[in-house]
Amino acid sequence: MLVPLFWLSLLLLFYIYFGYPLMARAVAALWPRPVKANAEYQPKVSILIAAYNEVKDIEATLQNKLALDYPADKLEVLVISDESDDGTDDIIARVASESRFPVRLFRQVPRRGKTAGLNTLVPETTGDIILFSDANSQWDSQAVRQLCSNFADPDVGYVTGKMVYVNDDGSLVGDGCSTYMKYENWLREQETRLGSVVGVDGGIDAMRKGLYRPLAPDQLPDFVQPLKVVEQGYRVIYDPQALLKEETLNDSNSEFSMRVRVSLRALWALKDMRHLMNPVRYPLFAWQLVSHKLLRYTAFVPLITLAISTLILAPARGVYTLAFIGLVIFMALAWTGHKREGEGQPLSVIYSIPYYFMLLNIASYKATAAFLKGEKKVIWNPRKG
Repeated sequence: MLVPLFWLSLLLLFYIYFGYPLMARAVAALWPRPVKANAEYQPKVSILIAAYNEVKDIEATLQNKLALDYPADKLEVLVISDESDDGTDDIIARVASESRFPVRLFRQVPRRGKTAGLNTLVPETTGDIILFSDANSQWDSQAVRQLCSNFADPDVGYVTGKMVYVNDDGSLVGDGCSTYMKYENWLREQETRLGSVVGVDGGIDAMRKGLYRPLAPDQLPDFVQPLKVVEQGYRVIYDPQALLKEETLNDSNSEFSMRVRVSLRALWALKDMRHLMNPVRYPLFAWQLVSHKLLRYTAFVPLITLAISTLILAPARGVYTLAFIGLVIFMALAWTGHKREGEGQPLSVIYSIPYYFMLLNIASYKATAAFLKGEKKVIWNPRKG
């Protein structure tokens, strides 16, 4: 019993993190679906930002949008303040008075969260394309041009850009979090060639306004809205040339809390959109959604069974003893990474990858436990980078 459990757990983990990405690449190479982008396509766009007590970042974010290289007569920014009480609204109003294109402030009272805020903003937009920015998102000056060029392809309904984590001085972060994003971005490239990606960042996204569907306040817009686009028969693609730089979180507690929250809302999104996992109706996308999301969020299960079976089988020697030694080394590296971060020491890849891998899986475990209890998360405080 333990031997089959060991091998089944090991093979499932291999499939989740390596097998599916390699299979996606192979299928994409055999049956690619290129995007028919056109750099000359410049529709009118509306940038939407939901903010709660973002006095630290909101001015820099708005100035970043004002500096975008895009025709001013085809650009507007709409910001909804989710009952902010720290002066965020005053900063938005001041920047709006000096803007070269419309910057419009809306206020949501009582506080109801990002999703409800976006539902309020979309009917107020005048653009054909709506873009989503976080309140601390710094876009490359060409980002809007790059995102919009993809909508020249009539099959494209949603476009997500590339997010990279940076230090305070703007340099790229060389830790496990950044490595994870590189891995995710590579996978999104393969999924785009397949047809659609199954995960977006939310900090630099764009979609056709006509495809937007109002969501329940507890639904995760960065996840559910792209799935709604696929449901309507359009593609969701990734464009690595549309760049977003975001400061990494300085401590594991902030990162862990964010991962638990996102994972919890994603699990509810998978439940709400479970019909997309029907292989009869959506054979290709169902495979992608199950492999990339459902199995990834529940990878802690084979991880636990692998650890238990390895511990029990270790005395049998051979491959099981080697697996036990590998498990001990991996956990030691992860724990060392945790301790070093707590002491403010920089982490090399040898520590950060095991540490971040464990952080993600423990966050998924905690989110799954909350999901099974029926817990939901609608509002939260800003990230503290």
